[in-house]
Amino acid sequence: MYRAPRGTADLLPDRQKYWRYIESKAMALAQQYGFGRIDTPAFEDSGLFVRSVGEGTDIVEKEMYTFEDRGGDSVTLRPEGTAPVCRAYLEHGMHNLPQPVRLYYFCPVFRYERPQAGRFRQHHQFGAEVIGDPDPSVDAEVIELAWRLMLSLGLKEIRLLLNSIGDSQCRPAYIERLKAYYTGHFDALCADCRQRLNRNPLRLLDCKVETCQALGQAAPRSVEHLCPDCQAHWDKLQEYLKGMDIPYEVDHHLVRGLDYYTRTVFEVQPLDAGGQSTICGGGRYDGLIGQLDGRPTPGIGFATGMERLTLNLERSGVTIPEEPHPSYLVASVGEGARPAALALASQMRRAGVGAILSSGARTLRGQMRQANALNIPYVAILGDDEVQQGTVAIRDMAASTQKTVSMAEFLAGLKA
Repeated sequence: MYRAPRGTADLLPDRQKYWRYIESKAMALAQQYGFGRIDTPAFEDSGLFVRSVGEGTDIVEKEMYTFEDRGGDSVTLRPEGTAPVCRAYLEHGMHNLPQPVRLYYFCPVFRYERPQAGRFRQHHQFGAEVIGDPDPSVDAEVIELAWRLMLSLGLKEIRLLLNSIGDSQCRPAYIERLKAYYTGHFDALCADCRQRLNRNPLRLLDCKVETCQALGQAAPRSVEHLCPDCQAHWDKLQEYLKGMDIPYEVDHHLVRGLDYYTRTVFEVQPLDAGGQSTICGGGRYDGLIGQLDGRPTPGIGFATGMERLTLNLERSGVTIPEEPHPSYLVASVGEGARPAALALASQMRRAGVGAILSSGARTLRGQMRQANALNIPYVAILGDDEVQQGTVAIRDMAASTQKTVSMAEFLAGLKA
């Protein structure tokens, strides 16, 4: 028997309500903040991600789905959403639009990871990006959008973590201090962190291994090594968030996993945070578009995983509105009434009323059981007598009552 590939999942009808709920909340908020929707291809030139995400990252070295197509080009299934949006910004000349450009998206993301709760090899994201404005007030608005989305979904036991990791001016000196500190504790590092020490030292702070986490407590802090411009940006951002009544905690270990981040980084986590607990994360990437051969252009954004959001909604006991379903089941008694039942169901749908045709081989009792099984509140019954007389019997399943009305009267009531 064929099964869904490891690390993927089918989204069945009874689970769709979570996604429609998240999508509706996210779209409404994004539009309220002036964002427009963008959709980019599921695969891109591999070089886009190597240059943007960073050669020394786990994503590029271990997790990307990269292959050579029939034309001999190296292409990669999208491992994250920001780089394709920046590529589209450059390709379509969006720098000529009024700045900043505000874009949001829903997209599948592909990473070859070890599957676990809330983490899949194909997962789906809602993301938002603001490109073209370096002011910390933009950071505050993007963080507010992410925070308000979480609250609007009904998630309450959450916290907002914030940090600044500096920029190309001050970060090199900070990284040297970081490397010197961890070099002095080299023997205590896990195998992965020993490799990160020279390739991607910031990721040492993000390690989930207990011994490395203990070392991180005394490691140099990025916010204590900011240049004057980054310090002013950091101070203003905190001032704005406090003025907007957005609660946050400074997390000195927060660095995010992509090389393109500068200055602001943030995450939203549940209070009972575990190893893979982040439900939303993002930050500023002022150097990314320059890395993609565009002129230097600031940007900031975030993404949240649909699967992980769904998991947290379930854990939090959030009540999700049910998806609309048909109000009527159209039942028929006798072969002669079957064509009339089919025509009635069609007329009802054209009038904007949800209706399904019952399974024809069942008895009337069986058709009533079908309506109950599908949680359909009303049954429209047509037999030979109803067809000849131009009437229809309407049964209220909850009240166990039934009345017969003329077909014209019934259809007029639906249209009204």
